Amino acid sequence: MYKLTINGELHSFERKTSILKALNSVGIEVPTLCHDARLLDVGACRLCVVKIAGSDRPIVSCETDIIDGLEIETHTAEIEESRVMNLKMLARRYPRSAFRNYPDKPFHQLARKYGLTEEDFAADVNGSKIDDSHPYIHVDMSRCVDCYRCVRICDEVQGQYVWQVFDRGRKTKITPNSGTTLRASSCVSCGACVDTCPTGALEDKSILEKGVATDWTRSVCPYCGTGCEIDVGRRGQQIVQIKPVHASPVNHGHLCVKGAYAFDFVHADDRVTEPMLREKGGEWRKVSWDEAIAFTADKLKEIVGRDGPDAAAVLGSARATNEDNYLAQKFARVCLETNNVDNCARVCHTPSAAALKMMLGAGAATNSFRDIELANTIMICGANPTENHPVLGSRIKQAVRHHGANLIVIDPRKIELTRFAKIHLQLRPGTNIAMLNGLANVIIEEGLVDEEFIKARVTDYGKFADFVRDYTPERVSEICDVPADMIRKATRMYATAKPAMCVHGLGTTEHTQGTEGVMGLVNLALITGNLGKRGTGVNPLRGQNNVQGAAHMGCDPGILTGSIAVEEGRPLFESVWKAEIPSRKGFSQLQMMDAARDGRLKALWVIGYDVFLSNANAKETGAAFENMELVIVQDMFMNETAREFGNVFLPAGSSFEKDGTFMNGERRVSRVRKVIEPIGNSRSDWEIICDVARAFGKGEYFDFESPEEIWNEIRAVWPGSYGITYGRIEDHGLQWNCPDVDHPGTEVLHGERFGGGVQTSLRRLKFIPTKEVVDDDFPLLLNTGRTLYQFNAGTMTLRTKNRELRPSDLLYVSPTDAGSLGIADAEIVLLESRYGSAELPVKINPAVRDGELFATFHNPEIFLNHVTSPNRDRFVHTPEYKVTAARIKRISDF
Repeated sequence: MYKLTINGELHSFERKTSILKALNSVGIEVPTLCHDARLLDVGACRLCVVKIAGSDRPIVSCETDIIDGLEIETHTAEIEESRVMNLKMLARRYPRSAFRNYPDKPFHQLARKYGLTEEDFAADVNGSKIDDSHPYIHVDMSRCVDCYRCVRICDEVQGQYVWQVFDRGRKTKITPNSGTTLRASSCVSCGACVDTCPTGALEDKSILEKGVATDWTRSVCPYCGTGCEIDVGRRGQQIVQIKPVHASPVNHGHLCVKGAYAFDFVHADDRVTEPMLREKGGEWRKVSWDEAIAFTADKLKEIVGRDGPDAAAVLGSARATNEDNYLAQKFARVCLETNNVDNCARVCHTPSAAALKMMLGAGAATNSFRDIELANTIMICGANPTENHPVLGSRIKQAVRHHGANLIVIDPRKIELTRFAKIHLQLRPGTNIAMLNGLANVIIEEGLVDEEFIKARVTDYGKFADFVRDYTPERVSEICDVPADMIRKATRMYATAKPAMCVHGLGTTEHTQGTEGVMGLVNLALITGNLGKRGTGVNPLRGQNNVQGAAHMGCDPGILTGSIAVEEGRPLFESVWKAEIPSRKGFSQLQMMDAARDGRLKALWVIGYDVFLSNANAKETGAAFENMELVIVQDMFMNETAREFGNVFLPAGSSFEKDGTFMNGERRVSRVRKVIEPIGNSRSDWEIICDVARAFGKGEYFDFESPEEIWNEIRAVWPGSYGITYGRIEDHGLQWNCPDVDHPGTEVLHGERFGGGVQTSLRRLKFIPTKEVVDDDFPLLLNTGRTLYQFNAGTMTLRTKNRELRPSDLLYVSPTDAGSLGIADAEIVLLESRYGSAELPVKINPAVRDGELFATFHNPEIFLNHVTSPNRDRFVHTPEYKVTAARIKRISDF
């Protein structure tokens, strides 16, 4: 306990902290310019000085820790006078016009508080210090006061080291690491430097172009499954700026380029804001909502009445709220009387949910994002966090740099994080199972198992040990093309430098053995005791903002809300819904395509999901859609599914235009809030579903007036969410399980028991090579994935200035292969597989190995999924996007 006398009053503090933090904690504010709670303090501005009894000079409070018995004065006349002098020194070289025009900047507020006027500021501005090269960030270093916050936040939070300091004193100069412009530097456009800048030397162009925000609303980012909390600024009915929530337990005051800047899609010129109908082969025509709703309901009733309930299906949306998705699956089961309901998790992380559910009893991440900072070892398997989950990628990077964590990367490519990894197992695509069995082999053969954990929590260990005995590092080395000694080294690190945490992505799941790949990771966690504790676990990095929630709400043919099997959950749901739930097995999304191709599925309602562009093997998907009688698309834009096959278009609002909740990748349910009114005549997804249900004649089951009413019904059917009320998540979200209103939520699952009991069994996973193999005709192995600046089908990001940062999909080719093929960097080539082709520019890059390719898939003009294969995971039917035999042809040779 530390007792301090501050301005004559006694205060007590339990833990050692800086004087500045102690002062702030008891509501005493002292001025600062260089302080940001996200950063280490450096004492550069000298404004936070205080007087300490016994000291003959003022003390910098941010750099000085408290000690018991200190007597502190914070605002003596002498100290206040020194603060005025310091501020006037800074003002002498700061432009007067900026002080006048932007009164809300922290520096300007502080200057006014201490009596500075326009006359204290410089009249002239050095225009040579302005850099407008970046599409989102305006740089005017004439407004820099050398607080170094931009330098420090780029180093300490993002880990990019863009801003560099040259010289000292009055000659100090801060410039990008390119030596020229910000656009030419290694900047990844996260906006952290802008967010921390107190003067406007770094500024968002959006507010220069559209004006400063007049209202702010707390919400959640609409992009990846990290679920970053954001403050959204609007001016009138236009979004003008987004800032990170500094106190967020999810993103710790940080964002990526998409979360910070890629919001202009909301106001895009081609936004569809009126309902439309189209006869097959005809033109779209605008109609009223009444006509669109009536047509949709009547046509669905006609098809179900003629061909049976299973002739229709619904696809929920990972971009829609939990409440929207809950109603989507309820509509399928109550109105259509079918379990034909799914969502886009089917093509990404359904293998994760299935594997975790089968082995541990809960189809979600075992741990929380804050375990990144608690892990001694982090193993990344088939994921590229700095591009696909950038805020988490930065935290992993900083865990290695600042906390000394060991990093293991298992990936066919050299991703950014391999530069920070102690070990990179650069395996051949499609060989995950062999590699994971090989790691298990070493753990067992070298006696690195957690015997106590196995005895208490694991069954079938003996049989498992016998099974993996054949997967020696030498045998696995031949299969995976990774040196045996590296396999041993990685294994020892994961098994002994504990706690060890595994995070994985689509490089694990999008294979014919994707579900088994996740099981292999669970096996490793079980035999080393890396489960049920802080800093451990098996944690899928979910791809979209609410893909975890969409499936968990029951948009899956085999489960109801809360991830309970249909048969098991039927009694509770029927008692709450007052309606029967069908018992027939439903189709997954890929099975829906098969059924449509075979003439068994006639109608599909697609909500917020471009199925045609997203599915592998586009030729087969297109054939399936051609065979459908009714395709209802509910979206913001005329996507490829609607453009080619739609009959009904129902314009939906974005997440900025409605209320509800999202569930992120760590099982956290957070509030989504309406920032602006729906654009044009668009509506919230939940309202559209309720209207169609009423027109269908089932309105009594969809009598909701608000998303909160829907959420309360969710709480009634899913006991694990009962304690999560809108009131409790007003400030920050809660993680399930949360069974009552006094429960704090669950950060770590499986501490004492798994979903099915105290013990669980290991899985013996035979490596089955993919059918997709190279040959003389198709000698290269294609892997596909996302990139930092674009997102999935490009529906949102391609309608923002992110297109300037990444205008096209790229085909990554090794320098050796490019040389042998005679192709140049940026040359547009023809990429062919056994299934189709696409034209796209080449990026020569040593990140891919000889004989392998990598391509992104965001641009509909390129449509990469014409190339990908029809192979699927044998448990849950997820496409094998990561392995396709291909070849490259020079277009100039034709």
